[in-house]
Amino acid sequence: MTTKGWPIDPSDPRAPPEDVWQGLSPAEQARVYSSLPSELPRASPPEGDPHRLPKTRALEALGEYFRRIGRGVYLGSELPVYYPNEPMFAPDLIAVLDVDADRLGERERWMVSHEKRGLDFAMEVTLHGDKKKDLETNVIWYAKLGIPEYFVLDARTTRLIGYRLDERDERERVYRSIVPQGGRWPSRVLGLDLALEGRRVRFFHGSAALPEASELIQRLEGMMDGLTSGKETAERAREESERAREEAEQRAERLAAKLRELGVDPDAV
Repeated sequence: MTTKGWPIDPSDPRAPPEDVWQGLSPAEQARVYSSLPSELPRASPPEGDPHRLPKTRALEALGEYFRRIGRGVYLGSELPVYYPNEPMFAPDLIAVLDVDADRLGERERWMVSHEKRGLDFAMEVTLHGDKKKDLETNVIWYAKLGIPEYFVLDARTTRLIGYRLDERDERERVYRSIVPQGGRWPSRVLGLDLALEGRRVRFFHGSAALPEASELIQRLEGMMDGLTSGKETAERAREESERAREEAEQRAERLAAKLRELGVDPDAV
């Protein structure tokens, strides 16, 4: 496929180098951007729930957390990412911090030159796929791209591995392993700790685990049940009070009638 200003190879689609991109007119940039594929060819068959659920739960927990603290974040899963003149890749989870997510809206691809931002955080879940890609190749490549943090959940061996760019040498981009502390891997990018629970990653802010969607639903249901129960209790109390008042009035009327039968004025009693 050829667009004005940059040819796109369907078998190896790439964004143009930054100098080429800057030399394109806005109209040419728009054509190149929209021409980059947004669908991924499957290199391996789907891996089922053990691969899907950790990504989904992590996205939901992070999305709700950043919404509550009011910090802009773009979160994506298996979104095609295009760094200048680099092979396209699509991590299981990506995060770009301090962006206007509402303005960004939904994305079909993340092209660094177009967004003017690279990734801040990437995570891969490896199960039956290419383990070497996630645990070796990407460790070198993602560091070269300048992605500050990279985590791998190895669901086969139930391991969590974290990497962070070595800030001691800006000339050579390499990762250093993140050393867990008390079973948690600190993420400077997210401002959270990551921990492993079975085959899933849990995020912690201080000592509190970020709730997942199912847990939030259970909490809301519990609150609704409590409110409903409290409302029903108040309604029963009101009905019982009204019934007691009516019974007292009826007793008073019966007593007044008896007094009148006896020739006694009830108002004089």
